[in-house]
Amino acid sequence: MRRVLLLSLLLLASCTREKKTIVGVVPKGANHIFWQTVHAGAIKAAQEYGFEVEWNAPTLEIDSSRQIEIVDSMVNRKLAGIVLAPVDKKALVGVVERAAKAGVPVSIFDSGIDTRQRIAYVATNNEEGGRMAARRLGEVIKGKGKVVVIGFMPGSASTMEREHGFQDEMRTKFPDVNVVGLQFGMADRAKALAVTENVLTAHPDLAGLFADNESSSAGAVQALKSRNAKGVKMVAFDASDQLIADMKAGWIDSIVVQNPFKMGYESAKAIGMHLKGEKPPETVDSGATLVKPEDLEKPEMKELLFPDIQKYLKGQSAAH
Repeated sequence: MRRVLLLSLLLLASCTREKKTIVGVVPKGANHIFWQTVHAGAIKAAQEYGFEVEWNAPTLEIDSSRQIEIVDSMVNRKLAGIVLAPVDKKALVGVVERAAKAGVPVSIFDSGIDTRQRIAYVATNNEEGGRMAARRLGEVIKGKGKVVVIGFMPGSASTMEREHGFQDEMRTKFPDVNVVGLQFGMADRAKALAVTENVLTAHPDLAGLFADNESSSAGAVQALKSRNAKGVKMVAFDASDQLIADMKAGWIDSIVVQNPFKMGYESAKAIGMHLKGEKPPETVDSGATLVKPEDLEKPEMKELLFPDIQKYLKGQSAAH
């Protein structure tokens, strides 16, 4: 009798294990606070919709082939859904379309992809984020002088949209501002520092700088510090504790921030809705805000910049 009972319990346990609904969440990288905040948002949605998050990311944010391998493996294991921030808008098309064909719904966040085989797209209006930065920088350099853009990498849809928005707004609103170049940091702070130093050498009269992502911002501000170039007005994109400290210290004029918690939450929620037979919104604008030093004490800014992510991340382990 006891053996039968034990066997029943074992069978029940294995069935329960099999019934777990697992959704893969694949950002571009895992190191930056931005992605950790996305992770926390995804976990909140998972708790509400009754699934578990399997979090896995390439070590390097520019490694599209590793990202393809991760997604491929999730498709092969027939996960309930995949939430993806594509490293490259073209390179990831094949694997996303394969997922759709295999009946694994894909929700895209942060950065676009050149396929309609997705159930939702959740992102900042990146072009508007770039325009926001151009308006602020144009204003603080009084509408004239040389500026440079320190970008992320060619092929990344989100940052390409920011670069386009910035350059277009600058041309339209501030015709006397000369954008002297677009250099790429390639998700590497040291590389962003080096390219910024080269620009400062080539243009000692540089008036302003726009860095369009966290790693480029971190490298660019380091270059300004090493040259003591406080006269170069810098607008950054994406916040970290260090970048906020640099803004307080006057090295950075202002920062355009996204809402990564909302991004993670809404993109994972889209999968949850789909699994329950509901239709998620096709696109969600997760919002962008320009933060200046005087805004830092506002309660809504503190909530946006410092969400309590540990509440969600405690006890989570990442797959590699």
